[in-house]
Amino acid sequence: MPKLKTHKGTVKRFRLTKNGKVMRMKAGRTHLRRKKGSSKNSDFRHAVPSTVKSIVKTVKVMAGSAAK
Repeated sequence: MPKLKTHKGTVKRFRLTKNGKVMRMKAGRTHLRRKKGSSKNSDFRHAVPSTVKSIVKTVKVMAGSAAK
């Protein structure tokens, strides 16, 4: 069976930690940032773990060799 190719969009959007957690950035940070508070804007800079099990499983498969 051939090797699975790495899905490049997944690699750009998600990051896998050493312990296997899938980290993602929060939504809503790209536009209309002037009207949002400074604390909210600083919260957008930090990645959060993705907790949906189906998404975590899919991301690990699609990331392929980048997940290792």
